[in-house]
Amino acid sequence: MGIQVEFNPDLALRNISEFRNGNRKKEECIPERLEAGKVYDFLKQGQRNYFIEGEIPLLETKGSQQLSRPIASIIILEASHVLLDGKPWTKGRYRVVETFRDSSIKFNGFARVK
Repeated sequence: MGIQVEFNPDLALRNISEFRNGNRKKEECIPERLEAGKVYDFLKQGQRNYFIEGEIPLLETKGSQQLSRPIASIIILEASHVLLDGKPWTKGRYRVVETFRDSSIKFNGFARVK
């Protein structure tokens, strides 16, 4: 038996409707009003590692690796692993650098395109 760890180049959260419908915790979802400069909590199932030395994209996921284009540039401020109901989770906080309103390319790998 090994330790399953996932390395994520982005933070992919669910639509806030998943929380409103009782399917997800609030921290698993993108806040209704995402604002630059504000800090938000996140929660992801599994042990995940995130790049914390610069900006990464915030994406919306529908599950099964169905991801949106970046909706914001964020910086992960902290991430830690916890057991909730006997399962590993990653929880943390991120600060929004900028929100995006168009579909132009915002990242090239880990490099932010300005």
